Amino acid sequence: MAELRLIEAICEALHEEMARDEDVVLLGEDVGVKGGVFGASKGLLDAFGPTRVLDTPVSEIAIAGVAIGAAMMGLRPVAEFQFADYMHPAYDQIVNQAATIRWRTVGGFGLPAVSRAPFGGGVRGGVYHSQSMEAAYCHVPGLKVVVPATPSDGKGLLKASIRDDDPIVFFEPKRAYRLAPEPVGGSGDLVPIGVARVDRPGETLSIVTYGIGVHVAREAATTLEAEGIDVEIIDLRTLVPMDEEAVARTVKKTGRLLVLHEANKTMGFGAEIAAFAAEELFYDLDAPIVRVAADDCHLPYNSPEEDAIIPLPADVVAAARQLASR
Repeated sequence: MAELRLIEAICEALHEEMARDEDVVLLGEDVGVKGGVFGASKGLLDAFGPTRVLDTPVSEIAIAGVAIGAAMMGLRPVAEFQFADYMHPAYDQIVNQAATIRWRTVGGFGLPAVSRAPFGGGVRGGVYHSQSMEAAYCHVPGLKVVVPATPSDGKGLLKASIRDDDPIVFFEPKRAYRLAPEPVGGSGDLVPIGVARVDRPGETLSIVTYGIGVHVAREAATTLEAEGIDVEIIDLRTLVPMDEEAVARTVKKTGRLLVLHEANKTMGFGAEIAAFAAEELFYDLDAPIVRVAADDCHLPYNSPEEDAIIPLPADVVAAARQLASR
């Protein structure tokens, strides 16, 4: 198995799926000649040509609309949006058209289109390059929302998403793009959508998270282990559908739940995890549920201010200490 970083794993997944299925096409701003603003489509134009790797105008609503039309005509488009912040103009197409097609056709049509976008802070990108908007898409019936944290999951989940017959919003944590590489499987390795994984087993308390939160939780868990607090980390991988059984198993095991994500705390996806635990797992809980998330604030360019807003390992450590003592 090759050692790949997340961005390299995404590129390899695209290459393998386009080689496997000629109906897979890629479109977006700078995906062709430039190879993607982060390099996710590097080399694909040379490999597959301009009819399958399309540089589009700067119009996100057009990118989404073309992808939806292509999917309804039998292709499997992957639409790249340079940043999740830029997807807002496409929200109308994704929510009103892509998400509703199965319902409107009484199951007659699927819509195998993937909308990819890097998201999240931690890169000093400021207000237009740092937003975490996953909860907005999770609210919409008909959409699946996938968030990989690791290179292996990035590749396996993207391949599974491309082969799925329903519209998928695929958010990639840009801060994890070039973290330490790991061995990544071959072309046949898919990661099933809707199945969480245990990133780190533990006994004292559970951290349920996704995306960059997995890496933040790992660092916090190392500090806490030295203090005798044994943390179990659950990487959801898919937000919709959420693996409720995995959440139930870890809460039953440890009795304490800490929910972690980088998006704003108010109305963030962590509220859905907490609500599920409160409604369905109340008698397995030995302490109140704790949420660690970003402050309800836009992210600045300034490094100290951004670090004060988004959850860092030290924030998770402090919250976990309190939770473990209750």
